[in-house]
Amino acid sequence: MEIVRKMKVPDKFLYETIIKSVLADIHSQTGKKVSEKQLAGFEYTKTFSKNSKATIRIEEITKDMSYQYRTTSNKHDFLVAYKIQPLQDGNCELHYIEKMESYGYLQNLNDMFIGIIWSPLKKRRFKEMLNQIEAAYLKEVNGK
Repeated sequence: MEIVRKMKVPDKFLYETIIKSVLADIHSQTGKKVSEKQLAGFEYTKTFSKNSKATIRIEEITKDMSYQYRTTSNKHDFLVAYKIQPLQDGNCELHYIEKMESYGYLQNLNDMFIGIIWSPLKKRRFKEMLNQIEAAYLKEVNGK
C-alpha cells in the first residue's frame, strides 16, 4: 500500500506526532522511557494478542523527514515508511509506504485474500487518522 497526501500541517508537527506515538507504544509495550535520540536501531517485542507477538525494529529515523520500521513475526515481515517533504506553503507532503512479505505459500494466499477484503478499509482508516492529525494541528494553532 502506498499513500501520498498533501497535509495541512508543517513537516515538524507531523514528524513529532508520529514520534510521540512511537515513544508511547514503546513505553506501553516495554515500560521503558526512550528518547527520540535512542530510536535509531531500537528493537522491542510487541504483543498483539495472547498468541501473537512480533519484533519491531526501527530502521531509519531522520528528524522532520523520515521514520521507518520493520515488524517481524513467524508469519510476516512488514515494512512501514513515512517520508515527509516540506512544502513552500508551510504544509508538507507525506509518502506512506507499507510492504508485507508472508512466509509460506498458504500464509501468502491467506494474506492476499484478506488484503483484498481489508485494504480499502485500512486505507480509509489511515486517511481518517491523517484528518485527525490535521484537526489537532488546527486546534493547537487556534488555541482551542
